[in-house]
Amino acid sequence: MADKANPIRFGILGCATIARKVYRAIALAPNATVVAVCSRSLDKAQRFIADNGLPPTTRAYGSYEAALDDPAVDAVYLPLPTSLHVRWAVAAAEHGKHVLLEKPTALCAADLDRILEACGSQGVQFMDSTMWMHHPRTARMRELLSDPHRFGQLKAIHSIFTFCGDPDFLQNDIRVKPDLDALGALGDLGWYCIRSVLWAADYELPGTAIAHHGCMKNQAGVILSCGATLVWDDGKVATFYCSFFSNLTMELSVLGTRGTLHLSDFVIPFEETPVQFKFATDSKFKELHTGWQPLPSEHVISTDLPQEALMIQEFSRLAGSIIDSGSKPDEKWPTIARKTQLVLDAVKESIEKGFEPVNVTG
Repeated sequence: MADKANPIRFGILGCATIARKVYRAIALAPNATVVAVCSRSLDKAQRFIADNGLPPTTRAYGSYEAALDDPAVDAVYLPLPTSLHVRWAVAAAEHGKHVLLEKPTALCAADLDRILEACGSQGVQFMDSTMWMHHPRTARMRELLSDPHRFGQLKAIHSIFTFCGDPDFLQNDIRVKPDLDALGALGDLGWYCIRSVLWAADYELPGTAIAHHGCMKNQAGVILSCGATLVWDDGKVATFYCSFFSNLTMELSVLGTRGTLHLSDFVIPFEETPVQFKFATDSKFKELHTGWQPLPSEHVISTDLPQEALMIQEFSRLAGSIIDSGSKPDEKWPTIARKTQLVLDAVKESIEKGFEPVNVTG
């Protein structure tokens, strides 16, 4: 198993800003280390190593191929633009590297299937970089949602992730460029909203996606703001909204017949530790409707490592088990990534069809 003495050795393919956060996570994880950083520019890779305080033994490469050819690299983290994911994730898998892929995983489910097929055929672990999935708060919330006496039957989910991009972001960031990240806000922010909805629904796919009117795009046709309603055959509903035009907001509400879960920082906690969420059970009005009783309970969760380091720790544990013990890859992560992509595809199709209902099909 991967540990301090035998860590999973990462190569970072690309020097995007998010790679700085993930490098820190790898450095904090007890079973991982970075041995290589590569960019299309050798100078940029060298500057990343120097600016972020990586050990001087870290190898800098001026091409992605060089890291994939390095036998000392066990796994790769890919923070590349979405349009490059298929090429380099497939190439990494074909070189026997375990793949930690930045979200959104692909431009469409067909592209993601190519990545997953390559990972499956090579027996390497795949995971998308949705960090909040690995926080112990997420596990504790799942326990409460699964309790029929405290939560009851799931009825509705509402998720929001927005931030207000400045003029430079809206003009120049790769997330607004059709040739780099053509999914725009839907891919960058909506991915998290859709994942939270599926998580709350225990990964049961909705039957239908209906995009909301009012979707905003830039002149290149990239989505800057959108929302949708998701409907299940048994009557469950979910809504989400994602935007580059609103104040930083990360709301998630999950409503059951007996309970309600609410948190306002579901993607990135307000502070690394401790973190909170609120949960209410059997809420009623006080006499004369002057208030609520009982009040929602506030749950506080502490952790020794931030959620991104816990993600690296789990990914490295799985990769280490494959390398050391011949274990098979954990299918949970490719399965939920694909379901997230399927819903995202359906919302995009609904937007393109003038906000008509679209069936979500696997």
